[in-house]
Amino acid sequence: MGKEKKTFYLTTAISYPNGEPHIGHAYEAIITDTIARYHRLFENNVIFLTGTDEHGIKMLQTAKRLNLTAKQLADKNAPLFIKMLKEVNSTHDDFIRTTEERHKIACIEIWNRMSQNDDIYKGKYAGWYSIRDEAYYEEKELTKKNGQFYSPQGTEVTWVEEESYFFRLSKYQDRLLEHYKNNPKFILPESRKNEVIKFVQSGLKDLSISRTTFDWGINVPNDDSHVMYVWVDALTNYLTGVHFPSETYKNYWPANYHIIGKDILRFHAVYWPAFLLSANIELPLTVFAHGFLFNRGVKMSKSLGNVVSPGELIEKYGIDQLRYFFLREVSMGNDGNYDDESISRRVNADLANDLGNLIQRSCSMVQKNCDGIIPSISSELNDDDLNINSNVASLASRIEILVETLEFNKILSEIWEQISNLNKYFSDQKPWELRKNNNERMQTVLFITLNNIRKIAIMLLPVIPTSSEKILNLLNINDADRTFKSITDENIDISDNRLGEVTPIFPKVEISDE
Repeated sequence: MGKEKKTFYLTTAISYPNGEPHIGHAYEAIITDTIARYHRLFENNVIFLTGTDEHGIKMLQTAKRLNLTAKQLADKNAPLFIKMLKEVNSTHDDFIRTTEERHKIACIEIWNRMSQNDDIYKGKYAGWYSIRDEAYYEEKELTKKNGQFYSPQGTEVTWVEEESYFFRLSKYQDRLLEHYKNNPKFILPESRKNEVIKFVQSGLKDLSISRTTFDWGINVPNDDSHVMYVWVDALTNYLTGVHFPSETYKNYWPANYHIIGKDILRFHAVYWPAFLLSANIELPLTVFAHGFLFNRGVKMSKSLGNVVSPGELIEKYGIDQLRYFFLREVSMGNDGNYDDESISRRVNADLANDLGNLIQRSCSMVQKNCDGIIPSISSELNDDDLNINSNVASLASRIEILVETLEFNKILSEIWEQISNLNKYFSDQKPWELRKNNNERMQTVLFITLNNIRKIAIMLLPVIPTSSEKILNLLNINDADRTFKSITDENIDISDNRLGEVTPIFPKVEISDE
């Protein structure tokens, strides 16, 4: 990488605060936080945005049921999302609430730009609308059960007729298809891209972008009888986060990644780029749609009573353990499954046994046989030493490639392959026997083991930040030597570092039968 810091702008979908955060929200925060941390480790200049989407009829209806105003509901629940982010150890730079003044200014600006481009006109809307999805559907997309129509997501739709402003979405059909073709990474993963292309090819209709039946939202410029359709408002948050409409937004825009759930891909990959084309704003580089998390193969729903709060799981396992589990077990873009057995099995095998035991055994030997001071290389390196060193070092460049494609499960499986090689190296070299007859060789083996643990801990900083810090603290590594570059920096010598106290970094998880 060059001297100049690359800017890297990353966003999550913003959450509806009409209820408490669930594990799906935590999963998206863990993914995006890991991406942000890797890019900071590569010494890029990162802006990482998340927040809450507080307008729309869904908020209004939930608030009414609870005898609150929509604003009171937002004020009550937004802090729960901020708390959840803290629990998952998120390092976001900004948390946006769409009820903020700065956001209203951005929305009015994008509306005015679309309007100046002659892409907004007034008409009458009549069609099927899902309150739950805040989305319109054509009749051909619906299914009918017992006289009631349902959306492709299985949510109820109702027939709506009202005066509305429309956005000329149909005008952008060809430009969108051309953009998808020329920018193969605009929609990821591949499988999702094909769904979007098929939808756009089947013909785009102009989109109703205002509401008159309720007033909880941002007013349409110069027409207080209309509020903006919640998605025009919500999607614009990505611009608000980098100070749009001030020209400085271009320092970070276009966004490198919008990380979103697969259920809202249409809004991000069809409507949003069309709004931006209309407003003459560059399009984001990649919209990445991740899958859902299922508890024992079942989608979580309040009616089934299987909704798990992130806090409960974190309390049970620890946040690094959960971060590791979801990033290792779920391939980005696919749905994932979790249950107590699979979490405890994975955490105990990989973290407690493979990595934890290796640290424990090697550091305890240094404590006992080297006065707690990391020894230096005291004998000629043999093939085993050179192999383990070169394998771990070459993993660093591999990780940079895999971070680009968000293949975290691959990153972790390759890191664990090297942890297992390092365990084998340590066992094969038998430093406890060398202690009796070849002290110099023992010191070399201990140095090589601890130095490679250091490199692996740096590679794992974005995934299990607290535990990796503990490992690096144990090895007494300077803060300045915890960057990605320092993995392959020949000038870093950890011999003579005094070890901290050797205590288990990954305690075993005990799960009761309940």
